[in-house]
Amino acid sequence: MADILSAVSEKLQMLSTSDHASVVSINLFVALLCACIVIGHLLEENRWMNESITALLIGLCTGIVILLVSRGKSSHLLVFSEDLFFIYMLPPIIFNAGFQVKKKQFFRNFITIMLFGAVGTLISCSIISAGVIQFFKKLDIGSLDIGDYLAIGAIFAATDSVCTLQVLNQDETPLLYSLVFGEGVVNDATSVVLFNAIQSYDLSHINTESALQFIGNFFYLFITSTMLGVIAGLLSAFIIKKLYFGRHSTDREVALMMLMAYLSYMLAELFYLSGILTVFFCGIVMSHYTWHNVTESSRITTKHAFATLSFVAEIFIFLYVGMDALDIEKWRFVSDSPRTSVAVSSVLLALVMVGRAAFVFPLSFLSNLAKKSPNDKIDLKQQVVIWWAGQMRGAVSMALAYNQFTRSGHTQLRANAIMITSTITVVLFSTVVFGLFTKPLIRFLLPHPKHTTSMVLSDSSTPKSFMVPLLGPGQESVDSLADFGGSNGPRPNSLRALLTTPTHTVHYYWRKFDDAFMRPVFGGRGFVPFVPGSPTERENTQWQ
Repeated sequence: MADILSAVSEKLQMLSTSDHASVVSINLFVALLCACIVIGHLLEENRWMNESITALLIGLCTGIVILLVSRGKSSHLLVFSEDLFFIYMLPPIIFNAGFQVKKKQFFRNFITIMLFGAVGTLISCSIISAGVIQFFKKLDIGSLDIGDYLAIGAIFAATDSVCTLQVLNQDETPLLYSLVFGEGVVNDATSVVLFNAIQSYDLSHINTESALQFIGNFFYLFITSTMLGVIAGLLSAFIIKKLYFGRHSTDREVALMMLMAYLSYMLAELFYLSGILTVFFCGIVMSHYTWHNVTESSRITTKHAFATLSFVAEIFIFLYVGMDALDIEKWRFVSDSPRTSVAVSSVLLALVMVGRAAFVFPLSFLSNLAKKSPNDKIDLKQQVVIWWAGQMRGAVSMALAYNQFTRSGHTQLRANAIMITSTITVVLFSTVVFGLFTKPLIRFLLPHPKHTTSMVLSDSSTPKSFMVPLLGPGQESVDSLADFGGSNGPRPNSLRALLTTPTHTVHYYWRKFDDAFMRPVFGGRGFVPFVPGSPTERENTQWQ
């Protein structure tokens, strides 16, 4: 009996120690998040730094301090968890991206974005995979099969647009921002879909039938993921429009929007679809319909709530990556052959740069051939910025690498350890080096952002929200799909006119369809829910 009580006491003591360690970790992280926000604010005007790099460097410095305090005994500062990243951190970032995007710019450049994000990612993945097959066998890093080589291609084809978008300004460089932002979202989705497809297929027996099946499954995932996001967004708009939640509580409106968005992401994961694509298009649809169906106070609340959640998640991820980069367990495997680790990291960086150049410049040339207006064409300076900004690799690459080469954050194989440490090296180097020089490069190549802004504001084809903000300064990004063509847009009177102005034609017919069928059912701009005691009701009473 005494032995049993002693064993129970020991287990309870271990649990209490574990709980205390968790509390210490949470306190440390919250304090570091506050430090990142404060330091990021102080460095707001700095031409070199941004909040992603700041969080990454603070994470590294904190990891070094903990290692020194523990005298090198702590091999796990924080174990990188791809589940934490994909289930909790990524959804608010991607949803807010879709919710805040200026949809006119995004859909005006939709073909170019899809070329960069989907076709470009496939080209980059193919070049990286072919390169590592050629070079890694000569470096003798260990046993990797064809599935590992293809997975490496998908891992390092995933760009990190978060760091870049903190440097670009959506109003000063609308075309550049739209392309980099749109490509980043589609690129992440394509990389994850590719990675999952590579993991699920038997690559030891590749033939024509399996290749066609692979391609078919790839497009199936893209289409179904997008449709699921659209359906979730429309369902939320219909429910809020019909039930008038705001008459009793605006909190219910906000809660329903948040939960429906997260539900769409989790449903995509449940059915093995791309949650990134699903929640992104759910955000676009919600900003077009649902957001206009809620009360005025709920609009302001949701706008800032989604932006705040995304902001905190972004800082958390970079802080997380920075601290986990000093995991001793994995570095011990490569300590006896540092030259091999450096060579692997150098090869990966070179392949990333070559793979990106292989699609940015050719696809930009093809995109420019299809555009008539000089303002819509991507000039060489912008192509260089797009190429440079896309070199950064971030948390998506880290999460995919841990998924492929570790088990619950741990690895016991030399080849896997080398791949993890090389991924960490590439992420840190690309984020810090390329991230530091992105802002100066943009200022050097595009030195007149104010002139660009005035051109955008004077252009009659730009969204109305550029000139008439809905909620004041900084609140104009939730604009309407209906602004695409304008109510006075010319209709094509010949086949030649249809081919020369296809964008305006699509926008024109989309607006007619939206006004005739979608808005009467799902609401949207122009729909004002009647809420007793609301500013809308008081205004109507005043004018009666």
